[in-house]
Amino acid sequence: MFSGVIKKMISIHHDPIRYMLDFENDLLFLNQFIGKNIKLKKTGYCCLSCSENIEIFANGFCKKCFFESPMSGDWVMKPELSKAHMEIEDRDLEYEKKIQIQDHIVYLSKTSETKVGVTRSNNKITRWIDQGAIEAIELIKVPNRYLAGIAEVKLKQKFSDKTNWRKMLTSQINDSNLKNDKEVALEFLANDFKDYFLIDTEVIKFNYRLDNPIDSVKSVSLKKSDEINGKLIGIKGQYLIFEDSSVFNVRSNEGFLIDLTID
Repeated sequence: MFSGVIKKMISIHHDPIRYMLDFENDLLFLNQFIGKNIKLKKTGYCCLSCSENIEIFANGFCKKCFFESPMSGDWVMKPELSKAHMEIEDRDLEYEKKIQIQDHIVYLSKTSETKVGVTRSNNKITRWIDQGAIEAIELIKVPNRYLAGIAEVKLKQKFSDKTNWRKMLTSQINDSNLKNDKEVALEFLANDFKDYFLIDTEVIKFNYRLDNPIDSVKSVSLKKSDEINGKLIGIKGQYLIFEDSSVFNVRSNEGFLIDLTID
């Protein structure tokens, strides 16, 4: 049995993608558990900000930290709200400058369909894997999060910024061509972002291990159940996929203390 706090899985770009769970005293290579029965039993909470055993409110944070921690500011989900480049504080200017004022990539990825997104340049591979993308291509590189957010808002007139997680997990993915989509995107951005274009980038591909294809999925969560139990047949994005078509989103269950048992 292993015990620890759920945090988003560590991923390695390999064929197939390799996943790990990082507990305080153990690093679990999850691919080796595919084909085995696993049980996750909730034993408590550990806020990812204050580390207190307080009920998780959202995104791995207790309610107080969700509304006060700089790690959960509105600019995290809405990059266009970033203000650190103007020396304007949201919750903690030093933290916000560290994250926001660095190179960011605006990209297209193929998850359930072609979507537009933003990520730090040094985090792009992890970001694409976390989404369950099977392909991704870079569009522009800008020097801060704000500019990336503005470009993303503009491109949302042409592309979705959301992933249909059900379609992503059941591989019901639109057969679009990312190189063609990139041409459309750059033409649309040309007037305002031409100096930031990444012309020669190639499509990056990702492969995820799934022993048996599934036609439908149902979500399970430690917010609704104290125990998750099933035969693991695959991992994609931040989801554990079980034989009975139930799926467990590791990312949305961050901050829960668990005992993990492998049969």
